[in-house]
Amino acid sequence: MSIRVIIAGFKGRMGQSACQMVLSDPELELVAVLDPFESASEWQGIPVFNDKNDLAGFDAHVWVDFTTPAVAYENTRFALENGFAPVVGTTGFTSQEIEELKELSRSKGLGGLIAPNFALGAVLLMQFAAQAAKYFPNVEIIELHHDKKKDAPSGTAIKTAELMAEVRESIQQGVSDEEELIAGARGADFDGMRIHSVRLPGLVAHQEVIFGNQGEGLTLRHDSYDRSSFMTGVNLGIKEVVKRHELVYGLEHLL
Repeated sequence: MSIRVIIAGFKGRMGQSACQMVLSDPELELVAVLDPFESASEWQGIPVFNDKNDLAGFDAHVWVDFTTPAVAYENTRFALENGFAPVVGTTGFTSQEIEELKELSRSKGLGGLIAPNFALGAVLLMQFAAQAAKYFPNVEIIELHHDKKKDAPSGTAIKTAELMAEVRESIQQGVSDEEELIAGARGADFDGMRIHSVRLPGLVAHQEVIFGNQGEGLTLRHDSYDRSSFMTGVNLGIKEVVKRHELVYGLEHLL
């Protein structure tokens, strides 16, 4: 039996890539799409919905969400409350929101995934960075994205910093009496690590994690040149969440 999929945010670039991936996989069936601003009632023969509440009780297994940070939490909660296992690539969740959604998923017996990044290379980068942080506590993150991205720093950068903070000696990067001559010059502070966000046209999604030590340095970098790089992870997420009974944060938990 095929996995029946709803895609929220189907008009965006990630949503369109996800639609094409689902349509090309015989194990998946795209049964509905959601966008509040779409005027057509159908897209390629698939029903279009403008209001998520109209999808309550719909016959589907998985809710894929590539919307915006402003609505992602409510969308994910709606999915769980209506029996859809969510696969969420929208970022901007707080730690408290993630914990609330995990608890809700357990109460419903539903699997789910919130993934800051669906590219397998980015997931490996985060794991490599966590390994390196045990030995190189002096570290900064530079994340680079297209200039239409609404949140900063990226979910990938935050997740990378969280993983490193679990194993890294907690120190403040830079000298104690450091002075910013322009506010924000040193980037965001996460447990003493600095995170820098770049937004430029022509970029897709890129991240460097730069470690420094006496007499040496180590740089880890991942580049997504095209949104197709995320679809292997989205496909994996869809097929895995239907087998599980709890939402997880990070694609690495499904590998």
